[in-house]
Amino acid sequence: MRRNAVRVADRGWGTHRTVTAAVRAADEGAVIHVQPGDYRESVLLDRDITLIAEKGPGTVRVVAVHGPAITVRGGTCELRDLTVEGTNDREPAVFVSGGRAVLDHCAVSGGRVEIGRGSAELRTCTVENAEDSGVLVTGTAQVVAEDCVIRSTAGHGLTLSDAARAEVRRTTVERVTGCGIVLTGESQGTFDACTVRHVGDAGLLAQTRSRPLLRDCRLHDIGTQGVRAADGAVAAAVTPAADEGENAAAAERGAPRTRLETCEIFRTGSEGVLAGDAARLRMDDCQIRETGGAGVIAAGTGRVEMDHVRVVDVPGTGLAVVEDAELRVRGGTVARTGANGVHATDRCTVRLTECEISTTAYTALHIAGNVRAELRSCTVRDSAQHAVRVEGAADFTAEDTRIERARMTGVDVKDADAVLRGLVVADTETGIRLDSRHRPLLADCEVLRPARTGVEIAAGTGALLVGGRIEGSGSAGVFLDERSEAWIEDLTISDTQGSGLVIWADARPRVRSATIAGTTKNGVYAGDGSGGLLEDCTISATGYPAVYVGSRAAPLLRRCLVRDTDEDLSQADDAAARFEQCRTSGVTASTLPTADAGETAGPARVAGTAGIPPTGPGAAVTVREGTGEDRLPELLAELDDLVGLESVKREVESMAKLMQLVKRRQEAGLQPPPLSRHLVFAGNPGTGKTTVARLYGRLLAALGLLTDGHLVEADRGALVGEYVGHTAPRTTAVFKRALGGVLFIDEAYSLVPAGQSTDFGQEAISTLVKLMEDHRDDVVVIAAGYPQDMERLIDSNPGLASRFTRTLRFDDYSSQDLVRIVEHQAALHEYRIGDDTAAALLDHFGSIARTERFGNGRTARQVFQQMTEQHAMRVADLSAPDADDLTVLLPVDVPAVVS
Repeated sequence: MRRNAVRVADRGWGTHRTVTAAVRAADEGAVIHVQPGDYRESVLLDRDITLIAEKGPGTVRVVAVHGPAITVRGGTCELRDLTVEGTNDREPAVFVSGGRAVLDHCAVSGGRVEIGRGSAELRTCTVENAEDSGVLVTGTAQVVAEDCVIRSTAGHGLTLSDAARAEVRRTTVERVTGCGIVLTGESQGTFDACTVRHVGDAGLLAQTRSRPLLRDCRLHDIGTQGVRAADGAVAAAVTPAADEGENAAAAERGAPRTRLETCEIFRTGSEGVLAGDAARLRMDDCQIRETGGAGVIAAGTGRVEMDHVRVVDVPGTGLAVVEDAELRVRGGTVARTGANGVHATDRCTVRLTECEISTTAYTALHIAGNVRAELRSCTVRDSAQHAVRVEGAADFTAEDTRIERARMTGVDVKDADAVLRGLVVADTETGIRLDSRHRPLLADCEVLRPARTGVEIAAGTGALLVGGRIEGSGSAGVFLDERSEAWIEDLTISDTQGSGLVIWADARPRVRSATIAGTTKNGVYAGDGSGGLLEDCTISATGYPAVYVGSRAAPLLRRCLVRDTDEDLSQADDAAARFEQCRTSGVTASTLPTADAGETAGPARVAGTAGIPPTGPGAAVTVREGTGEDRLPELLAELDDLVGLESVKREVESMAKLMQLVKRRQEAGLQPPPLSRHLVFAGNPGTGKTTVARLYGRLLAALGLLTDGHLVEADRGALVGEYVGHTAPRTTAVFKRALGGVLFIDEAYSLVPAGQSTDFGQEAISTLVKLMEDHRDDVVVIAAGYPQDMERLIDSNPGLASRFTRTLRFDDYSSQDLVRIVEHQAALHEYRIGDDTAAALLDHFGSIARTERFGNGRTARQVFQQMTEQHAMRVADLSAPDADDLTVLLPVDVPAVVS
């Protein structure tokens, strides 16, 4: 007669001597209590049964005599506190072929736990001393494991195959000779807070179309890779004839299959992560460190997505992408690598966004082969070789990225094509080097303090440089090698230890609206046999002659200004340079061709923004400004020609007259009235603050109150150091460059960040106050910035408040002012604007929202550029355009306002 409570013991009345006998006698749902002892038998369970070791874990051993010690074929079978031992390490000790098995606080050894059908739950169990696999789940079986340990296996720890499913939590796999976790077929597994350690092969092996998800897991002390993901069955491409189901399947194949979230992988024998074949892997908020090889390798047609992943302290490359693989990284960190930070070759694709790559033993980012690579909003620093090296047939784009302290080149492009926008390259050996049959683009890039050349264009290379600045080069600012054909526009080159722009033999650049200032050698060095066009450029404060023209060199300089230097021109006897409509100002020894020297003199005027140089073949003339107070009317006229700024003009003119009076009183031996020459310029961006500051310095120089009147621009980055003790020397160095002229501090309020009481900016302010006192007659300081922020700056230090007693407010330009700026730009570039176009411009500017992004004068110049581009597209369709077609801008050329 069957019962619901059954006891098993080796002696005693009413007990069974074997577990098998008790199972046969028990009712459905019975609980069988097993007394301590060793039971050598193979138990078959096929209905709801519970087996309990009555005296707790370790007191009952069920040892197989043949096959598995426990076999579950049906029902719900629970084993609690039992020790189960198999007789053959290669065979199952526990085998589930149907039903549901629950193992609670059990220890399994001498064979694996195998679930072939049905399901199993393992709670606080230990599985050890098996071969092939500690836990094997196959077919459509499912397993849940919590707080378990799988160890000492001659094979894998946990294996899922076919269509098996697993949920594993807080489980450890350790001391196995194979892989820690293996998924094959279409199996799926979720692993939370698990640990895989001391395994002989990979920590996780994900094959074919399996889908593992690891969260908060740690994989360490691994024999090979921390994670190896590979897909041996490469999916076929979807053809146009594929039906909807096939397309859906293709989309599914493209989604990430292997996923890691907030996991750690460290101390691996080889790579941290290897994604090969057609693997699809995604990692979020993970860390990979102390690997035996590369941090991450993507190969084959594998695709890896990484979001906020750290790869640090690896002896090889941080991220390697080869063959046809694809790597996308956002917010990642690669640091302290023994080779490259990122290496991409063959035909792969790499996209890095908001990443940091630092302290690499080789080149930080090495792109070679037929690679497409993108770098956006990243930081690359402290590379032992190049920061970025792009070669072969690669196509490279970098935007809004900062590169610092590379021992070789910041960006080195060899044979490849590259688009570089908004880069800041600082403190490298060479800033940027381009050597390519393509025409790489540099737009609005900054190269700061390179030990050697700022930008180098190699022999035979064409490149386009638009906007940006090069500052503090150890040798040349820009070096154009022989036969190069660079187009340069709106570039600023300053404070170079060599020449600003070097044009080597047979180079033919086109340079427009460049500013070259503060060079130790020449501003422009045109080497033997060179040529090209320099148009609307300004060259000033050069140590050698502003322009040098070598033997047989034939550059054309048109509408250029040379100012504030000892000598404007030096050239070889057989040089063939041409000069059209050029000007000089404040030049001690001038030899530029003039009307008196045989040029045809046309009407010309020294003007500011409203002055339009003469045009035509007979207009080659050099206009020299006077010296001393006789220059004052001309400078005031130049001030008056500026668009808008009526109150500022009145203030500056008033100060000029007051200072003229001060000078005359001093010459007459009278005491001067109290006067502070330092100013605050309060206004929004693009309102002409820098232009007025430059004129102010020239006015003071004309009055003899400053020796040079030159302008030195600075901001927080130029004045404030990164470490204790760096700020005062840096501020002093900038201040000394401004002696005799004007120190213009843009966004000066950033020296006092809102809400921060302790900041190195305070040290910069204190240093400035002392220097202004020590050199009160040798320099003028102008602090500029947003009106609402400048009061905070002045109030931050009593010394500033006593020295900056006058504020000039720069109002935003009216719509009519912006139209006048566009009209001036048009005249400067030989375009014409009729009344109807001016009316359309007025409507355009009246429709623009005056938000914080509004650029005032910069907005007007951008509108003019857009108009010329639209005009070019319109005229390109004409078969035989006449003079009006080529020069007249129409209302249709005015861009539409984007809301």
